[in-house]
Amino acid sequence: MAQHLALLSLLVKDYDEAVAFYVGKLGFALVEDSELGGGKRWVVVSPGPGGSRFLLAKASDARQAALVGEQGGGRVWLFLHTDDFAADHARMTAAGVRFLEAPRHEVYGSVAVFEDLYGNRWDLLQPKTKA
Repeated sequence: MAQHLALLSLLVKDYDEAVAFYVGKLGFALVEDSELGGGKRWVVVSPGPGGSRFLLAKASDARQAALVGEQGGGRVWLFLHTDDFAADHARMTAAGVRFLEAPRHEVYGSVAVFEDLYGNRWDLLQPKTKA
């Protein structure tokens, strides 16, 4: 049996504001949004076909709420790959996504760090193609 990482749980403060950011600003697809009762929802977003999906998990207590935006400990811990860095960077900037640096061109590809609505740090990255 083949294994793959299907979902990554991402703590959020509010389902609707998280969907507005990930779908409206980052351009992710809303894969599922199902009511589970008791104020809980199963909300899944995806940056595109074939990639990992994110379960937007609303913090349910003070301990979890304190970790919203801190799941990576202040480091970049999510890496959003693209095949058109310039277009995605321009689109995301126009949508109000906060980039923490100007785009860089490194030996491994084009990259810029951005924050999501809670302060989690991401790399927008277009890896260099191998010759």
